[in-house]
Amino acid sequence: MTAEISRTDPTAPPTTRGGDIVISIDAMGGDRGVADVVRGMGKSLQKNPRLRYILHGDGAELHRAIQARSPLAERTDIRHAESVIAMDEKPSRALRRGQGTSMWNALETVKSGESSVVISCGNTGALMALAMLQLRKAPGVDRPAIAVLWPSHGPAGYNVLLDAGADVRADAGDLVKFALMGASYCRNALGVRRPRVGLLNVGTEEHKGRPELHEAAELVAAAGPTGEFDYIGYVEGSDMPSDRVDVIVTDGFTGNVALKTGEGTARMIQGLLREAFAYSSLSRIGALFALTSLRRLQKRIDPRRVNGGVFLGLNGTVIKSHGSADATGVSAAIKLAFVLADSGFTERLAARVASGLPELRSGGALGGAAT
Repeated sequence: MTAEISRTDPTAPPTTRGGDIVISIDAMGGDRGVADVVRGMGKSLQKNPRLRYILHGDGAELHRAIQARSPLAERTDIRHAESVIAMDEKPSRALRRGQGTSMWNALETVKSGESSVVISCGNTGALMALAMLQLRKAPGVDRPAIAVLWPSHGPAGYNVLLDAGADVRADAGDLVKFALMGASYCRNALGVRRPRVGLLNVGTEEHKGRPELHEAAELVAAAGPTGEFDYIGYVEGSDMPSDRVDVIVTDGFTGNVALKTGEGTARMIQGLLREAFAYSSLSRIGALFALTSLRRLQKRIDPRRVNGGVFLGLNGTVIKSHGSADATGVSAAIKLAFVLADSGFTERLAARVASGLPELRSGGALGGAAT
């Protein structure tokens, strides 16, 4: 009886439910179905006993996917949702019919404070639209941004890229807020105490790029002391995986193209390596000798292991998982969600952005930049 209450009663005390970090997950809408979401949840729970889940979707399907009286069942509250937002659904239609869907209900738990983070494999545009409607933009933020982790030679092994596609536009005022948010994310997710921030451009020379980038460069440099980051100037695409920078700031159009290009290149390299080592008997023998190194390389360039774009600039933490994420990808998104929830990231981010706003409005180098 106690086990059944722990799965279905959201008011049950934590002592009967286990886990102090609550992650709310939209189990529907992804490309691979519920089974991979559930397997990813199980993988994460095996590694981290502090996790507890609220899982949203078709109740009957979710109950079938989670084995009764298993450790995962004991840590999961299943919440039935009447409908699902499709991958190809327009954000405007999702706003009209979103209430009662698995995505809406997952966001609602963050809004109410019942969970710390929401994860969804569903429609990116719909998720952003519903998140902005339910959670609202944080004070001083005009455009939220999606931040993603980019494999690099940096001290943390990853750099932060934003915006990765929340909005194709970004003016100078938006870019300086992206810098503030990206630096805060880098500190909390990667543990980099004083991140190095660069603006993505077509060259590192000061005269190159669009006029709004030149204006943004002045704003970001001036915001560095307050935001506790170091502005290093313009960076190029070749710098994105380097140890020269920790946070790469750009508009959503450029960032999304860069992200998809990088993911495609990583998959191509994996495929070429498999073909090369399967070419002949000698190459297959060589692969055996290099197996440990090859596995290490595969992990470093595997997009699944950095799955999860974080929506920055909202009154709550929302993570967009790849729609095609398998169990490994879902587990990676849960790990990121745990790190951010455990650090109190939403509150820290709001404080960091707010601390930079007086400078944005007070004249001088930053005067009049933000609207």
